[in-house]
Amino acid sequence: MTQPRLGFIGIGLMGNPMTRRLLEAGFDVTVWNRTSAKAAPLGEAGARVVGTIAELMETVDVVLLCLANTTVVEDIVFGEGGIAQHGRAGQRLVDFSSSDPAATRDFADWLESECGMRWVDAPVSGGVAGAEAGSLAIMCGGDPEDVEAIRPLLVPLSARVTHMGPVGSGQVTKVCNQMVVGCQAAVIAEMVALAEASGVDASRLTEALAGGFADSTPFRILTPRMAASDFDEPPWHLRTLLKDLDMAVAQSQRSGSATPMSGLAAQLMRAHARRGHAERDPATLVNTYRPGDGDQGPVPTGNTAGSGPS
Repeated sequence: MTQPRLGFIGIGLMGNPMTRRLLEAGFDVTVWNRTSAKAAPLGEAGARVVGTIAELMETVDVVLLCLANTTVVEDIVFGEGGIAQHGRAGQRLVDFSSSDPAATRDFADWLESECGMRWVDAPVSGGVAGAEAGSLAIMCGGDPEDVEAIRPLLVPLSARVTHMGPVGSGQVTKVCNQMVVGCQAAVIAEMVALAEASGVDASRLTEALAGGFADSTPFRILTPRMAASDFDEPPWHLRTLLKDLDMAVAQSQRSGSATPMSGLAAQLMRAHARRGHAERDPATLVNTYRPGDGDQGPVPTGNTAGSGPS
């Protein structure tokens, strides 16, 4: 079977290594990025770098998105000169971004009515390390025929692909993933600070708790960084985790399902972001509990557990 020709839009922390994995697997990949300098190195790796979305859409069968948030997805797809303006029936769109589930369902209907393209939401989990190793967990929402059609191009990127249901189901699943990650990040910060304040060497927590009920990937990533105050070259950003927790609270309001822990974690991260840490590692949350460390002081928790995004 002939491999589909791919277009990749969104060459950031995740998009760059994902594109490289696809090139190494032998796929024909065309790339476009708002900041063209980020896409240029992929030309040396074998990708075709173009200057407009129109050029990209002329020659691809599947367009892949890995963008910052729902607003950016909407702009790239439906904005002036965007995908919808240049797409055609027979092409598919695969959105690796973490986007709002309700908006995703609307986007899919809108895109098909505009140009006949089909939509698969396929958010990923595993971070930059997973993108580099091709070990991402990918959770898909879409028509079964569309999901099966794109499975071959997901092989170089993932350790596991799960079809969760119709369009939007992948994004709901990613929200569930981020609820666990976000709440863990918040309590890990408390835990490291408590250990330090009690005279325990926090750098040994990862070793001590390995294999126990508290062990997890966020625990293994965040705990040593918090203990060492190693916040340089963050593998992810606080603003991204906050955005996903806000989507969890919004989805809970639509579905009538309570999310008090996720709401509290979002408020703690929002307070930290407003102190200038939105672009920093979520591991910096530990400083909110360290007496006299930094300029922020402890974050009051109060009765914010049930509050949603501000």
